[in-house]
Amino acid sequence: MDSPADTTPLAAFLAQVPQPEPGRRKGALHGSTVAKLRNLIVTGALAPGAKLNERELCLQLGVSRTPVREAIKTLTQDGLLRALPNKSSIVAELDVGEIEALIDVVSTIEGLAGELAAARATDEAVAEIGMLHYRMMLHHTRDELPGYFEANKAFHRRIIELSGNPVLLWVWELLALRVDRARYSSNLWPKRWKMAIQEHEQILAALTAGDAALASQRLREHVRNGLSGLVAALKDKAAKPDSA
Repeated sequence: MDSPADTTPLAAFLAQVPQPEPGRRKGALHGSTVAKLRNLIVTGALAPGAKLNERELCLQLGVSRTPVREAIKTLTQDGLLRALPNKSSIVAELDVGEIEALIDVVSTIEGLAGELAAARATDEAVAEIGMLHYRMMLHHTRDELPGYFEANKAFHRRIIELSGNPVLLWVWELLALRVDRARYSSNLWPKRWKMAIQEHEQILAALTAGDAALASQRLREHVRNGLSGLVAALKDKAAKPDSA
C-alpha cells in the first residue's frame, strides 16, 4: 500500500473530488447522445427516410452501441424515427398533415404570446430580443444556418417567456421537437430565409412600439409563412412521379 508520502498532489486532489454516481453518468450520456442524434435529424444531416447505421453512429457520436440504441428508442417514441419490422430504424418523413396541424396550433400560441409580451415587456427585455435579431442577421450574412437557427429559437422562446404565461411555455416546449425540424427545413430555401429576417424585423418593431395587436398579427403571419412554404414544397414533391 502506498504511504501518504507516495501520493502525488494530483492523486490527492482527485481523491477529494466527488465522482458522479453511476446512474447519473448513464443519464448524462443518454441525454447527450439523444441531443446529438436529434440534432442530426433536425438539421437534415440524417435525411428523411435515411436508414440508421448503428456502427457509423457510434463512430460519429463517440459512444458505444448501448447509448445509441437507447437514443434510437427515445427518438422513435418522440416521432423523429420510425422502427421497421426487421428491427432497423429510419428517419421519419416530414408529414404534411402534421405540419398543417402545427401551423394552426403554433401560430395561435405564438400570436397570443406576442400579444401578452408586447403589453408587459420592458425596454430591457425588448432590447434583448433585438440583440437576438441582430445575431440572426449576422448568421444570415455569413450563410450560417445552424447558428441562425439557434438564435432564431432563442428569439421565439424569449417572446414566449415574456408573455408571463407558464402554460404557453409548457405547450410550446412540448411541440419543440416537431416545430424545430419543420422550421429548420423551411429556412433551407434562400428566398424564405431572407423573408424570415424581414418578418423578425417587423415583429421586433411591434414589440418595441408596445402594439399588442400588431405583435400578435406579425407572429401569426410569420409562423404561417414559414411552415406553409414547407407544406407546399412537400406537396409538390409528392405530386411529381418518381424518376426512372
